[in-house]
Amino acid sequence: MKLKFESAKKQSIISYILEKISQNTESLSKKVAEEFKISTNTVHSYLRELQNNNIIKKSSRGKYELVSQTYTYDLKRSLGHLNSDTYAFEKCLFQHIKDFEDNVLRIWSYVFSEMTNNVMDHSQAENFKIIVMQNYAQTTVMLVDDGVGIFKKIKDHFSFSSLDEAICELFKGKLTTDAQNHSGEGIFFSSKIMDTFLIISSGKIFATTKYDNDLILNLELPFDGTCVFMSLSNFTHKKINEVFDSYSNEDGGFIKTRIPLKNIFDTAPISRSQAKRICNRLDSFKEVILDFEDLEWMGQGFAHQLFVVYQNANPQITITPINMNDSIKSMYNHVISG
Repeated sequence: MKLKFESAKKQSIISYILEKISQNTESLSKKVAEEFKISTNTVHSYLRELQNNNIIKKSSRGKYELVSQTYTYDLKRSLGHLNSDTYAFEKCLFQHIKDFEDNVLRIWSYVFSEMTNNVMDHSQAENFKIIVMQNYAQTTVMLVDDGVGIFKKIKDHFSFSSLDEAICELFKGKLTTDAQNHSGEGIFFSSKIMDTFLIISSGKIFATTKYDNDLILNLELPFDGTCVFMSLSNFTHKKINEVFDSYSNEDGGFIKTRIPLKNIFDTAPISRSQAKRICNRLDSFKEVILDFEDLEWMGQGFAHQLFVVYQNANPQITITPINMNDSIKSMYNHVISG
């Protein structure tokens, strides 16, 4: 699916065109022409080239869409398909990504292996469906199993009071129901390196990136089990070691975590009990980043429990709040000042 274009500028224009098509941008030709200060005739020549190479197709007058292909694979535990994660990778994914750059291959190899191993070792699933959806710009993989459900498995294993508490712990990382064979880092790092990463199970969702609500409705399962949805640009410059390094010390230890609070609480966090949920297992890390993005405010009890009571009891842990608006910053300063 790869093409080599004549110049860096042309490649930039092509990439921009594909991005705008994926976003359903209106007045595409005019938008591209204005952005790159080229004629609409030049834009139309690029569009024709992309059509001739079966990268895009016209959907209506002045509208285009990326040509996408979908491949579905059905695996069964009883047939030995879940005895090895390499079997699933080689049978279902490798052939679709083998021509990509090494950094893209390494990312998919790591993430796919981690998620497949979760199905093999934890889900108790008999059926495992792998769906690969691919266009020129992006590869998307869905993994669907009919097992016990990841959030329910974690809740029951650790005797958490709710599925929400189980999901909260997943955001922190270092959580596994099989510590002898798993580090508990797979979901954490996979969610950080993919462009989109969602886990849906038991009517709940784990997501560290923004997502389309319509997408979630389409992914909801009619049975117990788990759906993992992940996508990555075919041309990403991300490198997996850089993601690991950003959460590790000089010796490679996983010492840092980042918690997106908006993904944990349905409304603004207000109570001490909510803060205690966040504080659980934070002593596994040396640095904790609390992300307040998109939250409007926080309660005094939540702030005091987290930034005063817990912090005073655990001075060896650095707790850093980020993306605070004026209201949240005011409450933070209030409790810190005593």
